Amino acid sequence: MEEQVDYDHRSIMVEGGMQIDPRRERFPYCIVWTPLPITSWLIPFIGHIGICREDGVILDFAGPSCVSIDDFAFGAVARYIQINKDKECSISYHSSALKGDQEYQHDDLREALTWDDALEKGIQEFQHRPYNLFTCNCHSFVVNNLNSIGLVFGGTTYLSLLALLVFLLVGWFLLGTYCFKNLIYL
Repeated sequence: MEEQVDYDHRSIMVEGGMQIDPRRERFPYCIVWTPLPITSWLIPFIGHIGICREDGVILDFAGPSCVSIDDFAFGAVARYIQINKDKECSISYHSSALKGDQEYQHDDLREALTWDDALEKGIQEFQHRPYNLFTCNCHSFVVNNLNSIGLVFGGTTYLSLLALLVFLLVGWFLLGTYCFKNLIYL
């Protein structure tokens, strides 16, 4: 018997014709979240997060030296936040266009770094990192990629794990009453 999944979100059109499509698990330019079994039942705001490429494919740091591509480690996406890359990101220039510590003087020699290029750089970095529950986990993978992308958050482009955690807690759970929606019936 096939499970019926009730999606709160409809497909949303984003730039370039890409759509957010929860049924196909495609979330272009998004940060995605899913609850962790047992842990999220006891502490609802703790979960597993990932970041998505331009085509909507989910990337997540799932364990020691393991970055999952299009295989979200703990099940289907429960929540997502879409990033407006034109307004909130200031993607830096490609490091291959720079020579040592000296920058080329001509702008035409500098190659722009795309969203997917920045994520690829993060994947390469985390593929060789050991997993640590408190310091090197899926949250630090997402924060590292958001810093590479140049996400402007609160007037600064530097995100820390703590800032991302506070953002997620306040945005999804305290204001959205996510923690209590199944406990309170009106």
